[in-house]
Amino acid sequence: MAYDLEEQEKLDAIRQWWDRYGTLIVTVVAVIALAFAGWRGWQWYEGNQARQAMGYFEALESAATKPGDDSLERVKAASQTLRADFPSSGYTTRGALVAAQVLVQQQDYAGAKEQLQWVIDNSTDPALVPLAQLRLAGVLLDQKEYDAALALVANGPEAFEALFSDRQGDILAAQGKKEDAKSAWLNAIEALGADPMTQIIQLKIDALGV
Repeated sequence: MAYDLEEQEKLDAIRQWWDRYGTLIVTVVAVIALAFAGWRGWQWYEGNQARQAMGYFEALESAATKPGDDSLERVKAASQTLRADFPSSGYTTRGALVAAQVLVQQQDYAGAKEQLQWVIDNSTDPALVPLAQLRLAGVLLDQKEYDAALALVANGPEAFEALFSDRQGDILAAQGKKEDAKSAWLNAIEALGADPMTQIIQLKIDALGV
């Protein structure tokens, strides 16, 4: 009988504990389960988004290798979809750079500038933004928009110092500012060190006749 009473006391204690904490425990377990389901759902969503973005990028790359107006339109359409539907994807930034290159080849400079400016404004990749700046400065140089081109390469990250200085020299030389161009190119040579590209830049300096 003493054993039964002890068991009953234990059961009563468990009931009391459950009455006090049971709702909280059920709630915590439900929250954890929902959080896990949400995390798995988000993983699936991100993976699905990445796969779709990759598909559009591959279609863009394929169209970029083929001549003709139809291929050009496919490049534009794929890039537009990537920028509209997958703006944070790394495929979108790279797709815009590829599209800009194709548009320059087709002498669609306005379209190329739009693509490159999008990369500058939206990319989170620290390497691709300065690359887009250099390419856009080159397009603006071809269009004789010298001031805008110089503004793009006025200040760049240390890793791109030589390339920015080289592009500055190109723009200044096109403006007829030979001394300034020479100074920019010398800065580029100094930043490059022993890189073979210095020989090309030295040829530019020699051609100035300064």
